[in-house]
Formats: sequence, C-alpha cells, structure tokens
Amino acid sequence: MPTQSQQHSALTPQLAIESIGSGKDVILLHGWGVNSAVFNRLAKALTQLNYRVHLVDLPGFGDSQFEGQEFNQQSFAAWAQTLVNQLPQNAIWVGWSLGGLLASHIAINHPDSVSALVTVASSPCFMAREQQDERSWPGIQAKVLKQFSHSLQQDLAKTVEQFLAIQAMGSPHAKADIKQLKQLVLAKPLPNPQALSIGLTFLAEVDLRAQLERIDQPWLRLWGKLDGLVPFKMVPMLTTRPNIKDISFAKASHAPFISHAEEFESELANWLQTQT
Repeated sequence: MPTQSQQHSALTPQLAIESIGSGKDVILLHGWGVNSAVFNRLAKALTQLNYRVHLVDLPGFGDSQFEGQEFNQQSFAAWAQTLVNQLPQNAIWVGWSLGGLLASHIAINHPDSVSALVTVASSPCFMAREQQDERSWPGIQAKVLKQFSHSLQQDLAKTVEQFLAIQAMGSPHAKADIKQLKQLVLAKPLPNPQALSIGLTFLAEVDLRAQLERIDQPWLRLWGKLDGLVPFKMVPMLTTRPNIKDISFAKASHAPFISHAEEFESELANWLQTQT
C-alpha cells in the first residue's frame, strides 16, 4: 500500500522542464495563457553567459501534465510546491507576470530554493483593489477577468489570442510583438482549460503585498511603463529596500523581453553578474 507521500506524488503533475547550458541554475517561469517557448531567445542568451537555464511549463500549460481536480485545484501553494519539488535548489528564479507571482511566493516560503529573484511585469496583487484608508491599488479590473473566464468556456484559442493582444498593448510595435508571441505559444499545445481557469483565480485572489518584506534575497524588478495589465503607477507603492532594484523600459508593455529584447537581456545580464 503506497504511503501518503507516494499518493501525493502520484497526483502531482509532471512538469515539462527543458534544461540547457551549464553553470549557475536559472529558472524561467512564464505567465498566464502561454508556455516556456516565449523565453526561447532569453534562454539562449543566458546560456551564452554560462548559466544553466531551466525552461518550465507551468501545470497544464505547454507540455506539462495537469491532474485536474485531484491536484488541489484552488491551491496556489500547491502549484508553488510542485515547482520546488521538481527544480534545483539555490537557483535564480525569473518569473514573468503570473510566473513572477509564483516565484515571489517561493522566495518567501521556500527561501532555500531561491538565491536571487527576478520578477518581470509582475504584481504582488494583480487585481485592482478599492481601499478605504489608503490609495486604491491599481491593477486588472474585476470585469476584465470575469470576461476572460466567460470567454474560456466559449472559445479557448480565441481567448488566448485576445490575451496576447492585451499583453502587447501600448508597445510601439504591438502587431509584431503579438505575432511573435502567438508563433511561440502555438509551438506547443494550447493550455488545459481548467488550468487557465485556475490561473485566473490566482490572478484574482492572490495578494502577497503584506509578505514582500520577507523577501531577503537580491531582487530585480523589471517593468514596462506602458503595461496595460500591471500599471506602472503601482511601482512607487511597493516596498523598497537595499536588496531590491527596479528597472523600467520606457516604451515597453507587458512583455519587455519580447518588445525590447536586446535592452532587456543587457539589463538582466548586468544585474546577474553582480549576484554570481
């Protein structure tokens, strides 16, 4: 008879992880609706700088398995634990959007796994919040997430394509960015609809703002000033400490590693070299 831990393992999705290069471990986590192929260029650039890069498909995205309701569907912590269990410890974690939210949670709750943290266009609280005693928190409006949730039930492929368009909104070459993102995303299977739905729940409900001071690792935060999903006016509202550095890209939207690839890679490489 299997032990409790073995039973849990059997119900945990096996992640698709492509590891390339050699050197210090760098883990790349993608955002909602896409897969690790969006980081193909960035991964190649990092391997040329002597890093071992791990391209990860989140549960139910790309080539990663998804166990549906058996996989504690509403537990953000369970998704994070799955990543921790299947990836190297003491690594540099780079998370974009939803991936940044997961990487931040892991830096807080599994500090031995994270030697340094990089978040890209990622908020600790994606949903806009009305607050009585202080400034309202800027973010995605509830009606937008509800619309995506409804659309998922009607047309999966169209919903993902619409979301890609929002990610490039504001970029000076949005059409080219959308085309490139779409080509990369379609290089792998479309996400599991339930995984997409759960991911939307995470974006709507997870709020790490009160826990950010527990991130003691070196932390680089990269932003697009024209981001339509993570408003740049939120940045001054975040905690700042000596271990944190903010870099913004003036004409970038939600995917600066696509729209401003060379500048993004240069800034990231310069920061990483100060950490290793």
